[in-house]
Amino acid sequence: MPQTLDEWLGHLTRQHPLGIELGLERVAEVGKRLGLEARLLAKHVISVAGTNGKGSTVAMLDSLARSHGLTTATYTSPHLLRYNERLCFDGVETADSVLIEGFAAVETARLTPTAIGLTYFEMGTLAALHAIAARPPDLAILEVGLGGRLDAVNIIDADLAVVTTVAQDHADFLGSDLEVIGWEKAGIMRAGHPVVLGSPALPASVAQTAIRLGAPHYTLGREFKVSSSSAAKDHLIAASSSWNWQGTSARGEPLSLDTLPDPGLPLDNAASALQALALIGLELTLDACRQGLNQARLAGRMQWRDNWCLDVGHNPHAAQYLATRLAARPCRGRRICLLGMLEDKDAAGVIAALTPVIDAWLPVSLEGERGRPAESLAVLLEARDQRILRLAESPRVGADWLAQHLSGTDEVLVCGSFYTVAEVLAGWQAAESEEPTCRGEENEIRNA
Repeated sequence: MPQTLDEWLGHLTRQHPLGIELGLERVAEVGKRLGLEARLLAKHVISVAGTNGKGSTVAMLDSLARSHGLTTATYTSPHLLRYNERLCFDGVETADSVLIEGFAAVETARLTPTAIGLTYFEMGTLAALHAIAARPPDLAILEVGLGGRLDAVNIIDADLAVVTTVAQDHADFLGSDLEVIGWEKAGIMRAGHPVVLGSPALPASVAQTAIRLGAPHYTLGREFKVSSSSAAKDHLIAASSSWNWQGTSARGEPLSLDTLPDPGLPLDNAASALQALALIGLELTLDACRQGLNQARLAGRMQWRDNWCLDVGHNPHAAQYLATRLAARPCRGRRICLLGMLEDKDAAGVIAALTPVIDAWLPVSLEGERGRPAESLAVLLEARDQRILRLAESPRVGADWLAQHLSGTDEVLVCGSFYTVAEVLAGWQAAESEEPTCRGEENEIRNA
């Protein structure tokens, strides 16, 4: 078997011909061989699905649970810089040795008694579940990779499901009908188990699935709410320095928390995290909630470093949220967008959403089969009469050029793909590691 984490990741990439193969039969059989069951993972298990907002919801669930004294494990995807980011215990990335142990156990199980082919994501999911079961926390939080019903994470019967948003993305696998997409994401629900619906604008198929399953569902704007002293039209962003939450306990009693801090992440998702924790029976306290929201961090989501903002948003829905946040933050100079996207994403929709808040663009090319060349993005920008500073052959080249040509009042938005943000972050880390004064800060960006 492979010996190092890099060797294992290479093995995972090579051992299955398809990068994505939806379906639970294969992964469920290997999970059965491993003895994986929800009750073995943790005292409570929460699964999170949705087109956008999964990562921030997981981050806030984790931080809030830990601020209340719970031990946690989180499984998320994809990663930005290191595979280890995908599995964390109590907010700390897991060690290579833990992942290697998990991969070895999965490999043995999938080959015995008869070989079963697993994708990269399926192998990683099973290895993470094996690692969590080996050291069960109070709360395991599992982020769905793609869809819900047929995603590998869905072999676990979670105690509570969260559906954040439903929009068009991954059309090759989920189609473009929002009702169908909603039905797929609602596939993580279980009969009789509570469901948190994190948007008042979900397709009807989501709530209909909950009703059919007899799953008590709690919807944003109805059973739990976000409010503020300011008359903000869009509570996706913080309207002031504080906000209020009203929710419902597991016993159906009304709950309220006032003057909560802005976590720098969508308030709808913060509200959903609070409602989910209340429903698993956690007694929310104001001080712990304030601490948890203040300490919640998620690299690559509205992540600011000086006058640079990095966000992995790669569809129109995510781009609209970005535009709303940026519109509420005046920029004294130019706001420049370094944009790199994959071919299978709606680049035209992303550009349309960001255009009102961007003064100039720097399209960059992404490598690989799915990578979109900068020239393709330039055509879309020119069709909207947008100013293009130049084209770059990669995100790192584009970021290096911008660093040399910015004024002190300019801002840069880096977005369009995980690959785009990851390459810029990696370039910064590499540059910092070469400077003797920064040796003790090599993890600063990833943990910011």
